[in-house]
Amino acid sequence: MKPVFALTRLPLLMLFCTLTLFYSVYGQSNADRIVAIVNDRIILKSDVDDEIRSFMRQAEVEGSEIAFSEDLWYSALQSMVDNYVLLEKATIDSIIVSDDLVDRQMDLRINQLVRQAGSERALEEAFGQSIIQIRAEFREQFREQMIVQEVQNSKLRTISITRPEVEEFFNSIPADRIPIIPEQVGISQIVVIPPPLEEAKQIAFERASALRDSIVTYGRDFEVMARMYSEDGTAQRGGLIPMLPMSELVANYSAAASALQPGGISEVVETQFGFHVIRLNRRVADNIETNHILIRVPEDAIDEQSAIDKLTAIRDSVLVYEKRFSDMARRHSDDEETRGFGGRLFDERTGSRMIAISQLDPALYRIVLLLEEEGAISEPRSYNPRNPSVTRAFRIVRLDRHIPEHRANLKEDYDRIRDLALRQKQELIMAKWIDEIRNEVYVEFKIPMPEDIEFVMPVEEPVSLQ
Repeated sequence: MKPVFALTRLPLLMLFCTLTLFYSVYGQSNADRIVAIVNDRIILKSDVDDEIRSFMRQAEVEGSEIAFSEDLWYSALQSMVDNYVLLEKATIDSIIVSDDLVDRQMDLRINQLVRQAGSERALEEAFGQSIIQIRAEFREQFREQMIVQEVQNSKLRTISITRPEVEEFFNSIPADRIPIIPEQVGISQIVVIPPPLEEAKQIAFERASALRDSIVTYGRDFEVMARMYSEDGTAQRGGLIPMLPMSELVANYSAAASALQPGGISEVVETQFGFHVIRLNRRVADNIETNHILIRVPEDAIDEQSAIDKLTAIRDSVLVYEKRFSDMARRHSDDEETRGFGGRLFDERTGSRMIAISQLDPALYRIVLLLEEEGAISEPRSYNPRNPSVTRAFRIVRLDRHIPEHRANLKEDYDRIRDLALRQKQELIMAKWIDEIRNEVYVEFKIPMPEDIEFVMPVEEPVSLQ
């Protein structure tokens, strides 16, 4: 049986497909039943139905059209069973995922959701929950998905491939099917996020202070003031953030709230979201329930010139004083995704260092077109970053490498060909390995399963020479 959601290709974002649109739209099926058991875990028909809806919607977003079929449904069920099998394997092997790693990965995924929704506020309004609550609700499910991936990765790390195997794989491709590799570039960037104008920050702070004064000095109702003036998704509930572990809250917020007595109201507290006035309702151990009023600093109130001046100085340090671009990126870039890699950008689909120029976003494409030779660095340019809490940033871009369009060959494209050959080898070995694990875990299907299921390509495409 070849599951539609192949485990070696299962993207982490699939867990949050329901979190984007499907959970609230579709809900659970009225006619429900147990369709499979893995040790003490059960899978309901409605669980599989939800997974199918999520998968089909994701395929649509990715530009694919996948029609519903029995093969698709049964293959989804098999993949869900295999996920539970791997969770049991994780228990046996004592595989865990740290809280810090879960938090970082959740931040990345929530950032993706915010970009899809258009803004943090739009996402919060769509769910009727604050981002803090969304994180809390899905955190343990997300942890399980990461554990499954870690179990897979523990096996994948043992699978390697030799150069003769790569050459054999490439030589097995018919000559007329060796693809043309499009024009590619290797690029790096240094990003500076303009700081808020001090005047705008002061206005936001004073507004939050005035609201606090209305509550503390003049006895205005906290919930009423939150509904009228708070600028986040909790406003409609009077600013209520239900009981949560303090570790789930940003540091400044949790520190200020935990220092209060029940019913106490904090001074104005600054976080990356803006300025808060917080009321502690109750505390149980390290869990707190609070109400808050958030006043944001206007997103367009930023000091653009300071960012341009900083990037210009960095550019001069590289071009005139021969500083290493990668060192300057690690030291000065505000982009968390690329800073640790010395500013280097990677193809999001394949993880390759070289990116087809046609795959660059329009803003980056226009910058690269003006870079005439390897080593050239652009002037500072503004753009809309991936970070949902930042509306505008500035960057300089370096052309590290340029490869013209050509027919694929082992000399220039060895890494791509190796990745594809390794992926094929991994899939064969992983399929056999998972079959062996199933024999170690109690698995019972409560419905008849077909002998064979037609394979349907997952949305996350395999490594491609293109």
